[in-house]
Amino acid sequence: MKLHRKPIPVKEAVSKVMERMKKNSHERVNLENSHNRYLGEDITASHPIPPFDKSPYDGFALHSTDTIGLGRGQAEEFRVIEQIGAGHRASRPLKKGEAVRIMTGAEIPEGADCVAMFEICQAYEKNGQSYMSLKRELKPGQNVIHQGSETKKGTVLVQSGTKINPGIKALLATFGYDQVKVQRKPKVGIFATGTELLDVDESLEPGKIRNSNAYMITAQVERAGAEAVYLGKLKDDFSTCFEAVSKAAAEMDILITTGGVSVGDFDLMPDIYKELGAEVLFNKIAMRPGSVTTVAEVEGKLLFGLSGNPSACYVGFELFTFPIIQGFLANPFPFRRRTKAYLNKDFPKANPFMRFVRGKVTMRDGKIFASPAGIDKSAVVTSLAETDAFIVLPGGTKGFKLGDMVEVILIEDSGKQEAFH
Repeated sequence: MKLHRKPIPVKEAVSKVMERMKKNSHERVNLENSHNRYLGEDITASHPIPPFDKSPYDGFALHSTDTIGLGRGQAEEFRVIEQIGAGHRASRPLKKGEAVRIMTGAEIPEGADCVAMFEICQAYEKNGQSYMSLKRELKPGQNVIHQGSETKKGTVLVQSGTKINPGIKALLATFGYDQVKVQRKPKVGIFATGTELLDVDESLEPGKIRNSNAYMITAQVERAGAEAVYLGKLKDDFSTCFEAVSKAAAEMDILITTGGVSVGDFDLMPDIYKELGAEVLFNKIAMRPGSVTTVAEVEGKLLFGLSGNPSACYVGFELFTFPIIQGFLANPFPFRRRTKAYLNKDFPKANPFMRFVRGKVTMRDGKIFASPAGIDKSAVVTSLAETDAFIVLPGGTKGFKLGDMVEVILIEDSGKQEAFH
């Protein structure tokens, strides 16, 4: 099949993919299984926080009007009727001249409107009864955390599409979400194509390579929050490939194939897309690596034809497949974070097209630095081990020098930075 390929800009390719986003379904999971899932609904406060007026200190709860006029020369004695800790309530309302010994977090008793900390009180026993004396005037509400002062009932705390982290999990528990509505994980099928591929446990043979892409893409899919389904290797046989791809496209939400999208005699994916009746969104991108990355759609399902070269495959996934997975998960910010960094090493290679250099970032003196992670070739796999960012170099540039400011796309938090101080 003679293939017409006209490269389009990266931005246009991303837009073409994201335009095909469809609404995802939801499911409910137990709170303990919700970590790293994406919320399928807004989380609202089912009650105020705190749910009652409470004490922030250990001290004595009393009414402020009983302290009017108190000072160094004027003390007042209060009868301490009981002691309450967090999780307990006073047995009755306070009367004039009475106080309750109260612990941090306990509910302010009815009839009290302030708390005197232990440090400013003198406690003692008299005739078998507990008392305390105070020489300081207190104001209404002094040392009281009021009901709803942190959050009012009905407040939207976290929006749908947010990834559940430990803090959000604490909120869910606080407001009684024992079952959490989450976005259903899209099911992403993965094929590795090529007769030259060996399984990881097979010994190397002349002309063969081990299948690294399947493991890499599976990990990238899972890191993106989707369910990865490895469907096996496909040999360079049209009928076998077509049947397998056709069946998988009907069963998966997204289908990824690695390899077979170039223009060689054994690159079968373009013919398979044609036979499927798929609409090809693009089949060449003005970028390096991964220029032959191809995306097609058939019956509402997106098919990602990623390069068989490991680095190009890795880049293609992060630029085009990652954001559509995030869209499935209703993440309102589906793209990887971008920032600026100082180039930590010369990169003299010319860039006729936009280049995504596999890089690693570090921080020194509050500044971000980026260095190439290794050899900048599409087929190189060793550089991926240290890659935590892409260094983005615009097309039409003739190289960059140490110290130049560049844009980087952050792939993951490497932790390679100076200690907090």
